[in-house]
Amino acid sequence: MRPNIVTEAGLQTRVGQWWESIPFLTSAVVVVCGVIYLVCLLIGYDSFYEICFLPTAVVSHFQVYRIYTSIFFHGSLLHVLFNMLALVPLGSELERIMGSIRLAYLIILLATTNAIFHLFIALLVAHNPFHPYQYLLDECAIGFSGILFSMIVIETSLSGVQSRSVFGLFNVPAKWYAFILLVAFQLLMTNVSLLGHLCGILSGFAYTYGLFNFLMPGASSFSAIEASSWLSSCVRRPKFILCTGGSPTSYIPTHSGQNTTSSGLLSGNIWRNLSSWMPQRETSAQAGQDYRFPGSGRALGSGQSETVPAVNSDSNLQARLLDNSNPNRSSHLGVTATREPPLDGRRSVVDNAVGPTPVHPALHQDSAPSEEQIQKLVSMGFDKTQVEVAISAADGDLNVAVEILMSQQG
Repeated sequence: MRPNIVTEAGLQTRVGQWWESIPFLTSAVVVVCGVIYLVCLLIGYDSFYEICFLPTAVVSHFQVYRIYTSIFFHGSLLHVLFNMLALVPLGSELERIMGSIRLAYLIILLATTNAIFHLFIALLVAHNPFHPYQYLLDECAIGFSGILFSMIVIETSLSGVQSRSVFGLFNVPAKWYAFILLVAFQLLMTNVSLLGHLCGILSGFAYTYGLFNFLMPGASSFSAIEASSWLSSCVRRPKFILCTGGSPTSYIPTHSGQNTTSSGLLSGNIWRNLSSWMPQRETSAQAGQDYRFPGSGRALGSGQSETVPAVNSDSNLQARLLDNSNPNRSSHLGVTATREPPLDGRRSVVDNAVGPTPVHPALHQDSAPSEEQIQKLVSMGFDKTQVEVAISAADGDLNVAVEILMSQQG
């Protein structure tokens, strides 16, 4: 076969590749929401008043189940379609950083805190002494969009970008991005829950500022859940991402310091997912490499690893973290070179990369991380000393620093 034969992937192949690139939990949520909508459509179920988040029902009848049933039901095809298309890029990125079990816990936590904020504001507005407003207590809200707004805030905080694009029309400061989307959706689609989306934003900021740290279990708790027998069938799946170091077949998206403008939620990430379905032309030399997953990796449960030249960057990062040029400093900061292997003998990307690679003292750089960067990662539950070392090793890139910290907790 000639080396440069131009091939064209069919639509079915492109859809299959796109679906395989979505991590386990994110794809599971997409399937659950899609199946629930199709079943409701086929049987003609439209009594959403029974399962929606209704503050009066939760308060008067203590129907707490509404907090969780409401997020999986959607009122129309466009409702579920847009929510799931927004979930794919957001959920995939967060799942690769946190792991599947940790993200599942985070979704439950965000659903709960969103409901608490919703109830508190609705009760406050309804019983204020100046102008009582009962409508918010009787508002029936369904859909996954409240959690999506929380994810937007968390992902924006982790990305470290200074500005984001709104629908590709104009750029706004990253910290105002979620609020601009809130106003834009409210103007474009009046039949949406303003309070539900606002509470999602509040929960996202509460998480990024560390207010939920006391509710977040440690890495050992998530590892124990992953080791349980009832979850073994899920853990063995290739798309499942372990909390101890992330999935070896994925990477944490990084953001170059030269480009501080993100593509935004709807104008960039979703469009890239939609365009990946389209047939594209590629040469046989490039066909064997998936641009979405650079680096060294090994599928869960497989016996051999696939080596890619990009492994050197991960090795250098780990080398700078360990800093073997000064072993005393390494032990003082609590960084150990000896690591306990994860379940079933599997390793993370960093573990696979660090083995045979020599460490050079010149790789270590004493770049002082900013207090804002340190606080962002400390609010996620990491030790401050290890955060400082990880940020310095990652040259200020928060996403790479999170990867290093996750690999340490293994």
